Amino acid sequence: MNYTLHQLHIFLKITEHQSITKASVELHLTQPAVSIQLKNFQDQFSIPLTEVVGRKLYVTDFGKEIAQAAEKILYEVDAINYKTLAYKGELVGRLKFSVVSTGKYVLPYLLSNFITKNKGVDLIINVTNRAQVIESLELNKVDFAMVSVLPKKLKVDRIELMENKLFLIGGKQGSNHIALTKKKLFEQLPLIYREMGSATRMAMESFIRKNKFQVHKKIELTSNEAVKQAVIAGLGYSIMPLIGLKNELKNKDVQIISVKGLPISTKWNLIWLKSKKLSPSAKAFLNYLKAEKVEVIHANFNWINSY
Repeated sequence: MNYTLHQLHIFLKITEHQSITKASVELHLTQPAVSIQLKNFQDQFSIPLTEVVGRKLYVTDFGKEIAQAAEKILYEVDAINYKTLAYKGELVGRLKFSVVSTGKYVLPYLLSNFITKNKGVDLIINVTNRAQVIESLELNKVDFAMVSVLPKKLKVDRIELMENKLFLIGGKQGSNHIALTKKKLFEQLPLIYREMGSATRMAMESFIRKNKFQVHKKIELTSNEAVKQAVIAGLGYSIMPLIGLKNELKNKDVQIISVKGLPISTKWNLIWLKSKKLSPSAKAFLNYLKAEKVEVIHANFNWINSY
């Protein structure tokens, strides 16, 4: 046997996703590179680790046992690395975050200085929709979650971060339609929605329902970036968080359309389960955040106050 830690890590990701494509995306590797490493790893075993049925990859029972062993090995390797740093007096550990898609514009700024000062702390950040963020938190898969709408069924602690404003956004060609009454603007123009489970979609649907607007036509996309590009291209309009539109507004690729009742205003929150036993690195991050969040937010997001 002459397998590497790199091969163990790749195989573990393949078994988690049961997909070479998804594993390659998470690992930031090409599909051929992942396939080659899987083949090299498989060549060291006489029993199949995976099998392909109808173009879908499945992990064999033997492969599942090897994946469990790989997870234990990688855990111990991490433990060795952390212990080495701990003996040097450094803060060590791993912080796991699950973040709603627009939260990716905020969280990196809150983490940057903390990670620079604590090089022994590793980060895992999963960016997804609100429903999956809450599920990850509920199942204790992450230390922290970042949301703009607090979960009703979970007992959580939180740190309030900053305001989250949502406006009606149109592309350059949107000016041709602004002369319409605001009600007709919603009834006659195509609206672009996020997917089900998205907090942005929930806010948009709530606003339309509250004002009793009739939506004639709509488009559904699965990320704020996709919605933004569709608006820029002139496919329609959407109610979107301001936080992800800084450059597009500056370059006049999109415009804010004034509508009574908008913007919708919520708050970004970092949340964690009340029952969560926080690691030393998690406690250190919370202490850092409480002390530094005002300065970080002012330095990086003061532009929001112009809208």
